[in-house]
Amino acid sequence: MLDREGPVPIYKQVADLIREQIERGELQAGDPVPSEAKLEQDYEIARTTARRVARELREQGVAYTIQGEGTFVGPPTAPRGARKIPLYQQIAQEIAERIQRGEIAPNRAIPGEKQMMQQFGVAKVTARQAVAHLRELGWVFTVPYRGTYVNAKDKWPTKE
Repeated sequence: MLDREGPVPIYKQVADLIREQIERGELQAGDPVPSEAKLEQDYEIARTTARRVARELREQGVAYTIQGEGTFVGPPTAPRGARKIPLYQQIAQEIAERIQRGEIAPNRAIPGEKQMMQQFGVAKVTARQAVAHLRELGWVFTVPYRGTYVNAKDKWPTKE
């Protein structure tokens, strides 16, 4: 699909493919553009190349980026669909559910950043946000240079 040996940079080729999806109506104003992690996976490109794709789409005027939320089709005034739960919160929720089911016992390590990055196809910053969220909620504690572990059951958050 991509011409990796030709004169057109890979990021331009990927941006063109996404722009074609927009023109065909597969992606509409307000829809999210595939994430950097998804672009990396789908097109086997580097994170920096994926980041350049979003910049190219913005420069072409077919997308805009909101810090911490992603890149979306259309002008910044385009209405977006209902906000989803942020990805880091979805990951944290899945890990919390594993803790509740007993799959990860108290005083045992939760998956590390690299494992989360691979399992969920996310960037390191997203994996770190998920761990920070679990820590804020009281599910886990972190020991510097050792890892992040499940709290004792009496420290878990209570459902209200």
